Amino acid sequence: MATSTPGSAPPPSLAEPGVSGGHLDPPHRTVPCATPGPWPRVAQRLRRNRVAMAAVTVLALVAGVALVVPAVVVIDPLTQDLRASFLAPGVDGHLLGTDHLGRDVLLRLVDGARVSLAVGVLAVVISVVVGSGIGLLAGYVGGALDRVLMRLIDVQLAFPGILLALIIVTVLGTGLDNAMLAVGIGAVPRYARVMRGAVLSMKHDLFVEAARSLGATDLRLMLVHILPHVLGPVVTLATLGLGTAILATASLSFVGLGAQPPTAEWGLMLAEARTYLRVAWWLAVCPGLAIMATVFAVNLLGDAVRDALDPQMAFGRD
Repeated sequence: MATSTPGSAPPPSLAEPGVSGGHLDPPHRTVPCATPGPWPRVAQRLRRNRVAMAAVTVLALVAGVALVVPAVVVIDPLTQDLRASFLAPGVDGHLLGTDHLGRDVLLRLVDGARVSLAVGVLAVVISVVVGSGIGLLAGYVGGALDRVLMRLIDVQLAFPGILLALIIVTVLGTGLDNAMLAVGIGAVPRYARVMRGAVLSMKHDLFVEAARSLGATDLRLMLVHILPHVLGPVVTLATLGLGTAILATASLSFVGLGAQPPTAEWGLMLAEARTYLRVAWWLAVCPGLAIMATVFAVNLLGDAVRDALDPQMAFGRD
């Protein structure tokens, strides 16, 4: 049995915490919690933003109506009934009335949402892929290639976006596909400029130089090490650009260079309603409200994404 001399501390008891088999256990280490990456933090900021969530709800509702309703219920927005033309909203089961050919306005709005959203998203994809590719290549390679590509972008910037779209549609011909291509090409310079500036500010960072010293190829440096770190401004611009693309496509259809009858497209529906404003106000109000609500929600979401991606504005909220 262990004894203690006067003035000495008693030996540790086996029942005391931290003692095992007569030996002190190593100190307990606390494992730090892993912090989320930049994109999960952006998602958290967006979820805490009520305006952003309201905009996402509106866009999800529009997209759900455009995609789910035609898949569940068989609708035909082209069905005509001349005896039921110009019916007011709510008459004979037509919630939003009928047009001059007796076609149901609600069904045409649903089909028009599918067309407008699809064309807007595809136009943004075209502009993001082409513009980001040009900016990434010009910013990374530099030299003569950078000067040539940027001078071409400057020439394109000399034309207003809608004027350039009109020129492209005039050359390629009218139609929804050509309008989508024209809107996408018209927005290329913005993405090229933003991507080039971001790449120029990052291509000489230490982590890029370290990857280069380890033998990484130029293609791997651009796509793996640089591109993921410069996508923030491009994502913000693409979110805001969706509303612009929807408006531009509707504008081309309104002047007769986009969608052609009898396609149910919101801009074309507005164009057809001009003649009947005095006798059937709902023909212009319904597609006009649809365009306004969708573009407004896209712009609100774009502002929220910009704030969430800005570290200075989001610093106090993390």
